[in-house]
Amino acid sequence: MTWQTRDRRTVYENTWIRVTEDDVIRPDGEPGIYGVVEMRNPAVFVVAMTDDDEVLLVTVDRHTVGPSIEVPAGGTDGEDPLLAAQRELLEETGYEAAEWREIGRMTALNGIARAPEHVFLATGLGVAASAAHSQHEEGISEARAVAWPEVWRLVGAGGITDGETIAALGFAALHLSRVS
Repeated sequence: MTWQTRDRRTVYENTWIRVTEDDVIRPDGEPGIYGVVEMRNPAVFVVAMTDDDEVLLVTVDRHTVGPSIEVPAGGTDGEDPLLAAQRELLEETGYEAAEWREIGRMTALNGIARAPEHVFLATGLGVAASAAHSQHEEGISEARAVAWPEVWRLVGAGGITDGETIAALGFAALHLSRVS
C-alpha cells in the first residue's frame, strides 16, 4: 500500500515555500497527519571547477545553522535552471563559466519536503567583467577556490556539513570519474 492523501490544508506560505498539513492514510492502513514543505521553485547547485582543479566555495551565514561552507546555490525564481545556475555563480562568486553541464538532479529532505534540485558542473571559469555580485545581501563572507582533495578533507572533518553541497560534490566526483 502507498500513502493516500485524503485532505490537504495550507498552514503557512510565503514567496519561497508553502507548508501543508495532509490528512493521510499511511502505508500500514492507519490514518495520520503529515507536514510537508513545498518549495515554490526548484533550486540549483553549481560545482565550479577552476583549471587548477579547485572548487569555488562560499561561506554563507545561514539563519538556521550559522556559518556554512557551500557550493554556490539558490532558487530558480521561475527561470530556466541553467540560467539560474549562471546567475547564482555570478552573484555569489563574481565568476562566469564558459562550459556548463547538468550532472544530476536530487531532492532535499524528501521525508518532509518536495524540493527538486538541479546540479551543474561549471568549467572554463573567469572573473566576470561586470562582477555585480550580491555577496553581502546573501550573507556571504567569503568566496574561495579550494583544491579538490582539500574539499573532501573538509567534508570528512566536518568543515562542510551542508548535505546538498556534499551531494553536489558527489555528482561532480562521479561525472569527473573521481570515484571507483
